[in-house]
This record gives sequence, structure tokens and C-alpha cells, in this order.
Amino acid sequence: MNLSNYLFFTTTCEQALGFYTECGLGKIVATLRYGENGMPVRTESMRGKIMHAQFEGSGVRFFASDNDDAEPMRGSAMIFMLDDRDQTMQLFSRLAIGGQVTTPLAMQPWGDYFGKLTDRFGVQWMFNCTAIL
Repeated sequence: MNLSNYLFFTTTCEQALGFYTECGLGKIVATLRYGENGMPVRTESMRGKIMHAQFEGSGVRFFASDNDDAEPMRGSAMIFMLDDRDQTMQLFSRLAIGGQVTTPLAMQPWGDYFGKLTDRFGVQWMFNCTAIL
């Protein structure tokens, strides 16, 4: 059994996955689009948008799609569990571009280096690094 996260965007899935690729998280490895190769189209505004995508990188795997009736993301976050403080700072700063930092990276009472942000696409990301420097 595997548990993976599935991100829903209204119409910006492709831009979000492109941003995550630029940030160094990985790349899109599979894509289905509304209206292509027999895939259904609920509304014309969704034609060509991403119906289903698989995104993968080193230690990263999730799925995503556009849904014009999707609710805003809330109540859930993607979490990176890291052991390299430099990598943590780099990923955090890249994903924060155009987004909002809700908890700046800092040492926390439980002894780890932790921070949280919401990226410009509304996805919440948490970073927990066990490396102490």
C-alpha cells in the first residue's frame, strides 16, 4: 500500500507543477488533459487543462489536476522531512517566492529546524529538518 497526496487546482495546475519543477522538487512524469485522446470535457473552459498529472522527484511523488469546482486548499500540508539544513533553506526560499511564510525557519522547542509557508498557488508546505548546525 502507498499513500500519496493529490493536489487540486482550479485552472493553474500546469503553472504550479512548472513552478515546482523550477524549485527543484522533480518533474511531471505523466499527464492527461481534458479533451485530448477521448478524455471528457465538462466545460469548454477546461479543454486542454490538466485532468491528471503525476509528479516525481528524489523522495517526492504526488498527483495533481485542474478542477474548476475545486475548493481552496486548506486543512492539509505537504511536509518535507529533511536532514540537511542547507537543502531545507534552499527549498523553503524557492517555494516561498510569491507566497506567504507563515512560520519562518527556526529552531523549535522539539529540537528541529522547522518552517511553514503557503506557496503562490495556495499549497501549504512544512519543512522539518533534524540537522542541527
